Amino acid sequence: MPVIRHILPGFPPSASPSPHATEVDGFVYLTGQFPRDLDAPDAPFPEGITAQTQATLRNMARVLKALGLGWENLVSMRVFLTDFARDYEAMNAAYGGIIPVDCRPVRTCVGVTALVRGALIEMDCVARR
Repeated sequence: MPVIRHILPGFPPSASPSPHATEVDGFVYLTGQFPRDLDAPDAPFPEGITAQTQATLRNMARVLKALGLGWENLVSMRVFLTDFARDYEAMNAAYGGIIPVDCRPVRTCVGVTALVRGALIEMDCVARR
């Protein structure tokens, strides 16, 4: 199976030296999404975990849509929080308000020491065509 590396037109480059997504055998792996504004990538992040979770999920939805996918295609997701104890419940509330119940993938959430540009949250996911 060939590996397809998606560099999406109209999207800012990934924060890391990687494509926006990689695809093989119908599985699509999105690179980590964080709360930057995709139309103004150097703008400050929104304040607080709720707003940052919402922005991160909007970015993920936009990348999925550009690839012809949606929430219904999700298989798994990883969530990284810089202050797990403080932010876990609020992140879950924001997450639950965006991803429909019947589309929620299996998920892992872990606390980390730091994320790109001082973000409070980063998420990546795997989807299936």
